Amino acid sequence: MKVAGIAATVALAQSVSAHYIWNTLIAGDSTSTAAVRQPINNSPVTDVTSSDITCNVSPGQASETVSVAAGSTIGFQLDNTIYHQGPAAIYLGAAPSDVASWDGSGDAWFKIAEWGAEFSPSFTFTDFNVAQLTTTIPASVPDGQYLARIEQIGLHVAGSPQWYISCAQIEVTGGGSGSPAKVSIPGYVSADDPGLTVNIYNPVPTSYTVPGPAVYSG
Repeated sequence: MKVAGIAATVALAQSVSAHYIWNTLIAGDSTSTAAVRQPINNSPVTDVTSSDITCNVSPGQASETVSVAAGSTIGFQLDNTIYHQGPAAIYLGAAPSDVASWDGSGDAWFKIAEWGAEFSPSFTFTDFNVAQLTTTIPASVPDGQYLARIEQIGLHVAGSPQWYISCAQIEVTGGGSGSPAKVSIPGYVSADDPGLTVNIYNPVPTSYTVPGPAVYSG
């Protein structure tokens, strides 16, 4: 029975590594930990209305801003490979000036990738138990400095979602003239979003929508 299968998988994940950190930025062909505003610990954020949902709880300062061309790979890597069942997404936030001094506030964010659920042959989330999540920066994204933000939402405790978040400082080059619709973080998702309140065990979902805005693909 799939419910038991998911429960067993989550129990195994919790026994191996209950919490985790997205500690490495993947930008083009290179990686960087110095560009990441490293979380102070591996505990999740649990309040989607808190300012902590932007880049985690009082993260450390990044010591570099990494240049990456529009149309290139962007993503993050975990400090381990076991984590919880739930969706994930990557956002870009356009800094109003120097990204190193920006806290991520304001209507500046747009989603460039998301990982949801699949239902055949059985229900699971597509980002479960992988070491890294990457996507492509749309070619139309304008040049400038951005925060790249990853979130993975653990739904293993029904009614109590857990966000695992990191932000990294990047500068997009060779971009275009796109104008994606932007949202604020917090403010992009409400606490009663069905993608957060869903019970993934019983009844097993037959559909699922990742919280947040639509993906901007250029």
